[in-house]
Amino acid sequence: MKLKVGSGIIAQLCKVTMKILFLIPYPLAQAPSQRFRFEQYFGTLNRAGHVYLAQTFLNSHEWRHFSKSNVLIKSLVIVKGFFKRFLILFIIVPNYDRVFIHREATPIGPPIIEWIIAKVFRKKIIYDFDDAIWLTDRAIEPAIFRMIKFRSKVAALCRWSYRVSGGNEYLCNFARQYSSQVHLNPTTIDTNLLHHPALYKVAKKSGKVVIGWTGSYSTLKYLEALEPVLIELEQKYYHLEFLIIADRKPQLGLKNLRFVPWSVDSEITSLLESDIGIMPLPDDEWAQGKCGFKALQYMALEIPAVVSPVGVNTSIVDHGVNGFFCTTPQEWIQYLSILIEDKFLREQMGKQGRQKVIDQFSVDSNKDNFLSLFS
Repeated sequence: MKLKVGSGIIAQLCKVTMKILFLIPYPLAQAPSQRFRFEQYFGTLNRAGHVYLAQTFLNSHEWRHFSKSNVLIKSLVIVKGFFKRFLILFIIVPNYDRVFIHREATPIGPPIIEWIIAKVFRKKIIYDFDDAIWLTDRAIEPAIFRMIKFRSKVAALCRWSYRVSGGNEYLCNFARQYSSQVHLNPTTIDTNLLHHPALYKVAKKSGKVVIGWTGSYSTLKYLEALEPVLIELEQKYYHLEFLIIADRKPQLGLKNLRFVPWSVDSEITSLLESDIGIMPLPDDEWAQGKCGFKALQYMALEIPAVVSPVGVNTSIVDHGVNGFFCTTPQEWIQYLSILIEDKFLREQMGKQGRQKVIDQFSVDSNKDNFLSLFS
């Protein structure tokens, strides 16, 4: 329930259990990390009697063009975001009981905003993160960039927070070094109103088997590392097609590749064209912090998931039941070939996968756990 202004505000506030301010980096209804970690629980907060207000660092226009902008425009956008954050500190923060911070209040610099909220205003912070953001996934990173990002603030935020919400056990174990109030809050799927194959009509190409992948440009490198396997499979199966849904076209040497620009309105209907979903990852510290969102999406839509057995993927996928684990190129070829050749197995694994998500990684199964962050 967003806080409304007007003549009825006093009557509205009399019914409020708690007022919660969300300080988040991205515009609403756009970024997967926000949509599937807390935005889809706004209705749950509403029904529990809470009032919430979401304040974003970037607006929709800024977020769409931020990665493509030059340094000057990026700098101006960041300055504008800082200005908004400091206004919020003195105008809005004092009126709220809890402050929910996703990842960080500002994308660069030390946690000044968070320190003021915790130490000056004495507000209870719920700190949420779904990546190993105290690390970097860059192979080579300039020292100046490391200084600007100030990743050591993650530990400080864990210390200052009333509660910490981590997306998997690896992230929670990091947070437990600094806080005794750490809650495992997995990324979840709305299997009733959003990720439900019966809600969509998708005409699949007759005779084609489609291997799908979805993600952002920052994770395309994991898909590109699988290129030799995909080329070999393409040569082996003439009826194979690769569907890539992303915000940037990949540079892959595949003849039967179809690229679909990512859109919040079409992401599910596009994914439903896939017969198999893949999620390759390297086995490193950054990947250990991933929350398995791709696998969860595939499985919720009854698409068998073939994944690297890294981090939370080993808890989401049951090898041979609702998907397969692949570590070597030979295993990727072996298990993808099995699914390409066996339509019945794809269907059975797809149904098992959806049930797993409903039981353990759905909004319905996690809503009480999410509400407990604010108790």
